[in-house]
Amino acid sequence: MKRGVLVASLLILAFVVAPAGAFTADDLQIIVNEDGSADVTFKYTLSWIERIAVFFKIAQPEQELKSALEGATGSPVTVTSAESDVARFSIERFAKVRSIEGGNTYSTPALNFTGAQAVLDSYWFAPLVKADFSPDLTTVRFPDGHEETFANLFAIPALSRTVP
Repeated sequence: MKRGVLVASLLILAFVVAPAGAFTADDLQIIVNEDGSADVTFKYTLSWIERIAVFFKIAQPEQELKSALEGATGSPVTVTSAESDVARFSIERFAKVRSIEGGNTYSTPALNFTGAQAVLDSYWFAPLVKADFSPDLTTVRFPDGHEETFANLFAIPALSRTVP
C-alpha cells in the first residue's frame, strides 16, 4: 500500500513540476508530381505528454495534419503512413497545372500553419504544451527537381514554376 502511494505521489509530482512539453515541427517536404498531386512528408517531435496522448489514441497528429492540409489546399488528402515522429500524405490536385507552349506551369497553394494552435487548444493537455508549428525547414520540389526552401515560417507562400 505504501509503495502504491509513493508511486502515485511521484507521478503527481512529475506532472506538477515537469517542464511543459513541446510539439516541434521539424521538417516539411512537399514533392509536386507531374499530374499536380503531391507527396508530403511531415517530421515532428512530440513531447512526453503528447506521446502518451497518441499512445492512448486521445490525439492523432496525422489526422489533425490531414485536416489542416485539406483545409489549406481544398483537395482530398490521404494519410499514407504515420509513426510517432513522421506522417506521410498524398494530396490529389495539390498544384494547378496549366499547359503552356513548351511545358507546364505548376502553381501551388499558400500554406498557413497558424490555425494548428486552435486545434491544439482543443485538447485537455493543451495547457501543458508549448508548440512550434513553423517547420524548421520546408522544401517544395517541382517535377524538374527545382526546390524552394523556407526556414521557420508559419506561412509558406503560393509558388509557381514553369517546367519544360
